[in-house]
Amino acid sequence: MVKTLRELSEFVEGELIGPDDIEIKGVGGADNATEHQITFALDESFYNQALKKAAAVIVSSELIEDKKEKEKPLIIVDNPRFAFAKIAKIFIPQPYLSPGIDNLAKVSQEAKIGEGVSIHSGVVIEKGAVVGENVILAPGVYVGRNVEVGEGSIIHPNVVLEYDTKLGKRVEVNAGAVIGAQGYGFEKGPNGYIKVPQFGNVVIEDDVEIGANVTIDRGATGSTLIKRGTKIDNLVHIAHNVEVGEESLIIAQVGIAGSAKVGNRVTLAGKAGVVGHLSIGDDTTVGAYSAVTNDIEGGTFVSGYPAHNHRDERRIKAARKKLPQTIKKIRRLENRLENLENKVKGE
Repeated sequence: MVKTLRELSEFVEGELIGPDDIEIKGVGGADNATEHQITFALDESFYNQALKKAAAVIVSSELIEDKKEKEKPLIIVDNPRFAFAKIAKIFIPQPYLSPGIDNLAKVSQEAKIGEGVSIHSGVVIEKGAVVGENVILAPGVYVGRNVEVGEGSIIHPNVVLEYDTKLGKRVEVNAGAVIGAQGYGFEKGPNGYIKVPQFGNVVIEDDVEIGANVTIDRGATGSTLIKRGTKIDNLVHIAHNVEVGEESLIIAQVGIAGSAKVGNRVTLAGKAGVVGHLSIGDDTTVGAYSAVTNDIEGGTFVSGYPAHNHRDERRIKAARKKLPQTIKKIRRLENRLENLENKVKGE
């Protein structure tokens, strides 16, 4: 893949300063980009590193406004990191792009397969499944009965899509994820626990990304729902009948218990836990290692165990560091008070 600086600047709607015909063959970091790669810089330090080797640099106008001489071609944008990410996607390798159906794939005659698909060896597609146009199914993917995979989706190796799962367009599921497993439902009887059947499914809307080894359980009844544009990191567990809103960020090792509702543009930081049957409002951030045990209003930042106002949690943590000294002080005051009381009694 080769692109000129003019093509790249138009692609990210930036202002190009310098020659427009320089050819770019890839992207790199500010400290390791080569003479044929483009990088980005958010501050003076990274900008100075980028000048040493990179062919061009993506920057904001604020960073270079005081520089009279431009030592490298520049693409000026409002958000350099975002523009860099868009450009990087052009050059990212596509190792599983291999149009056609491999002879070692097992595809039911009752499945519907769109044009331009890449279906690799070891893939199993059951009857009633619908695979859209330009879908990539990497080696070892299992597509269960009546599963739908929307056009342009990429399913990485050894992903399991259990029966009735619905994936929208341009969904990416990374290696080892299991979508549509049985939810954790048991009822105790006189002779032990009995499994409560899970009759629902999982619905994943357009432009969702799911990390490696993520598990999303099917609904007990109805659907477990992940809405448009949400990004889920590796090693996340989402239980039955959970609803996650649009454009939310679910970071590594988060656990969301059954029937919880997570709003739009919510961030759940690493190892946060959400108790079942509660709601988290839109535009909320939940700090790392936090436990959400009650409903959370929208537009708030919470942390701690249980999760509460983040500023209050910071004050509590600061006070906790002083706890040993505070205990000593209280003991001294108690001793003084006891001595005073003894003197009063002696009088």
